[in-house]
Order: sequence, then structure tokens, then C-alpha cells
Amino acid sequence: MASLKSFASVDRFVTEIASPATLRPAYILLGDEVFLYDRCRKAVLATLAPEDTRDFCLHDLDLAETSIFEVLDRAQTPSLMAPFQVLFVRNLKTLYGRGSKKEEFAAIDAYFRAPNPQALLLFVADHLRIPTDLRKMDYQDKERFEKIRETLGDWCGTVELARVDENDAIKWVTTTAESRNIKFDPDAARELVDSLGADMMLIASEFEKLLLYVSGPAAQPIEGVIPTEARSAQWRDPRISSEAPRTSPETNTTPLTKNRVTLGDVETMVLAAKQRSLYELTDAISAKDRPRALLLLHGLLNASDGGEDAAIGHLYMLARTFRQMLIISEKNVRDPRAIWQVLWQGFRMPPFAAEDLIKQARRYKSRRELTRAIRLVARADLELRSSPANKLLVLERLILDLSTEPKPTPYDPTHQFAMEL
Repeated sequence: MASLKSFASVDRFVTEIASPATLRPAYILLGDEVFLYDRCRKAVLATLAPEDTRDFCLHDLDLAETSIFEVLDRAQTPSLMAPFQVLFVRNLKTLYGRGSKKEEFAAIDAYFRAPNPQALLLFVADHLRIPTDLRKMDYQDKERFEKIRETLGDWCGTVELARVDENDAIKWVTTTAESRNIKFDPDAARELVDSLGADMMLIASEFEKLLLYVSGPAAQPIEGVIPTEARSAQWRDPRISSEAPRTSPETNTTPLTKNRVTLGDVETMVLAAKQRSLYELTDAISAKDRPRALLLLHGLLNASDGGEDAAIGHLYMLARTFRQMLIISEKNVRDPRAIWQVLWQGFRMPPFAAEDLIKQARRYKSRRELTRAIRLVARADLELRSSPANKLLVLERLILDLSTEPKPTPYDPTHQFAMEL
């Protein structure tokens, strides 16, 4: 795989530890990008901690529970059972807490003046969040970053575990799939990355699921059953006859595997991709763009396995989204990072949607407009559960109502007179 800019620091680290001539006595893993940290750890274990001696040479230590003096003592003491020691040291931030920590840093300085050549220390500074563009780093994280480099940078190599750039994430998806003889369509790769907010751990997990999905046996149509596409086409266009062509086993030439991931596969298998379409719908609704909102509604239903039968699930997500916007509006949230303080666990949106949802919530001028939207969704939900003649019409009417400016309540003098009484 060609080297990607976002992976350059990790690739350099992997190359360094592979040779005793370039291996440094310690490294600092700076950042909270778990995917890149996992790559570093796997490379260290594969190169320096073989499985047959791993129980004797690998140490996972936490500075919140183990003092730096004990960590350095372990690093300095050779093992009788393994030729090399690997020590992962978490919670580096405790070294930079309250107090001067002169004794701790003096001990660190003394160790690195004569380090054990048969030991590797890996300090994990996952309390820092490093963005793709270092110039956009949070001021507090930047201060911590510089302080670590000033105090440990002379002795330790630094590995920046920054957020992966979206374009690099897309290239990783396509090239990794190609290395496993599977084609990943570019638009499918972009949708996967965009819908998961370029979170590489989530992307890697969904990527594996998609590869299993397209490399496994394809579902064979059952004789006499109308395919999903034909069923959804019937309610999309009344001109299509209800007598859709039925699949015959004799004419079925579907291969056992297709070894290709398409945009439809991502939309089918990745929940966040479905949610992304929903947030696009609420964006059109909040902007009062009725034509776009209707088009997005049809696209959302077409992508659903159950077609209009999945309508109640979509209504639930719509109601949930408007409730989220109501809280954002009431708490006057302007910064996406503040969302995690006002929305509780289990009621938060995916990271990629935070900024968009704040923008959508600000389009509503009052709490009354958002509660009106929630009431409209509740009314449509009740109507759908009452087995209407045409579910699509119920959904289309709801979207039109949500996308229309509410009419002002007409002034009634009798109400004013009643209030005065």
C-alpha cells in the first residue's frame, strides 16, 4: 500500500523499531487516534515481543497505579525469561499534574543517560486530541503537546497519532480492499468515510463487515417471490403493474460472490449511512425546501429494505432528531463540542452530524416551531399505525407540513377578553 500522509508518522515508527540500529530507548505515542495506536502496538508486539515469550516480556503499566520510579526500575532490570522488555506506560498526564515533579523528571533523566538497550518504553499520551491539521489544535492540547516534547523529546521519539484525513481514509479503504481482491467503488468508499466522520476504528470495523457481506454467498431469489426492487417500484410509480416479473431459477445467473462493494451496499449495511440520509432530510425540512425534502424522502424509502413498511422506524428517527434540536435550541448550543454536555449517552447523534444539527436547530425561531414539528410527527405515527390506505401519502403530507412555515394564529378578541376576566 502506498504511504499516506496521515499514516506517515506511524509508518516511520514501524520502520525504526524493525532495526536495532534505529530503535530508540523510548517513544511517546501522542494522540487519541485508537486506530493508529493499534497499528503501533501490533507492530511492536510482532517485532519485539514474540508470542512464546510475551507473558514474560510485555508489561502494561498505568502511572495512576504505578509510580514512574517503579516503571523505570522494571525497565532497568533484565528479565531471566525473555531477552527483551516492552513496557507500555499509560496515563502520561499524571506526570504533568499538580506539583513540580522534580524528583520524577530527575529519575527519568538519569535513566535515559544510561538506558537499558534490551528494553523499550512506550509512553501513551492519549489525553491529547490532535486534529488532521496541527494548526487547528485546541490551545490547551497544544500547550500539553509542547510541554511533553520539551521534557521528554530529547530522549524519546515522538509518534503523532493525529486524526486521519478524509481523503487518506478513502484511499485506505480502496487500497486495502484491492489487496484482498475486492473492488471498493470510490463513491461507496467516500460514503463510508463521510457517514462515520472519518473515525478510523469505526471505518475499519464496518469495512470488515462489508467485505464479508460481498464475499459471502449471494442471496438467491426464491421462485414466485417479487424482488425488493420490484416491490418498492410498485408504490413509487403507480404506472408499474402489480404483476411484476417473477424470478425464475432457470434464468438466475447471479454469481456466488460479487467481490465488489457498491454505494448501495454501504447504505444497506452501515447504519450511519442511513442516518446520514435522514439528517439530509431534516436539513431540507429546516430550510423549507419542499421539493428537495420530498426527493430525499423517496430516496430514504427506496434505500430501505422494507420500503414504506419501514416508515414507522423513519418517523421514530425524525422525532428523535427534532427532540435533539429542541434541546440544542433551548441550551443555546453553538459549539459541537458542547453537545456532549447537553445530550446524554444514548441520545447523541453521530459525530459527523453534530455541526449540521446545530445549524438546523438555529433555523427554527422558537421552541414552539420545534414542538409543532414533534406533534406533526406524532400525528403521522398515529395515522400509520391505524392502517391507512396509502402510507406513502401520509409520509408525503407530513414532509410537506414540516417544510411549510407555520401559519400565525389568528387574533381572536374573545380570547383577550377571557384573559382579562
